[in-house]
Amino acid sequence: MRSMFLVPAAGILLVASASAVAATKQTTMGVSANVAANCVIAAEPLSFGSYDASVDKSGSSDLTVRCSNGTPYTVKLSPGATGSFSQRLLTSGSNSLEYNLYTSSAFSSVWGDGTSGTATQGGFGAGLAVGSAITHTVHGLLPNTDNNQNAPTGNYSDTITVTVEY
Repeated sequence: MRSMFLVPAAGILLVASASAVAATKQTTMGVSANVAANCVIAAEPLSFGSYDASVDKSGSSDLTVRCSNGTPYTVKLSPGATGSFSQRLLTSGSNSLEYNLYTSSAFSSVWGDGTSGTATQGGFGAGLAVGSAITHTVHGLLPNTDNNQNAPTGNYSDTITVTVEY
């Protein structure tokens, strides 16, 4: 008779030990990230093409800015090799052509760094994805001045540094 009581008792012990192993505890784990402000800028070259000393030449170039969504930014242009916003120069050796860069096709506000009476362009980032790029157009004018009309033939160039502050 004793063996009859042992079998059910052994079964109860097995069930009790199985439920002790199935106990669980839980906690939470925080996951976070910080989106840092960032901007990317790209500039297309601006070419006035051939100048024949008969009329003003204009040209334009697009700057694309991608900044973190909602990030305020300002685009500044350097004065180029002359170091002056009042008259930028394209050079070929010691020869030069007068030109300047503007914020609009009205050629009324010289695009610079916000000092010396120059203007800048800016906005708020829409995101860093390529499809979120914001385009700013740089308008260039090579005027038909006496200095430009007397320039010798040749290839003239300048380099402008484009800066985005954010």
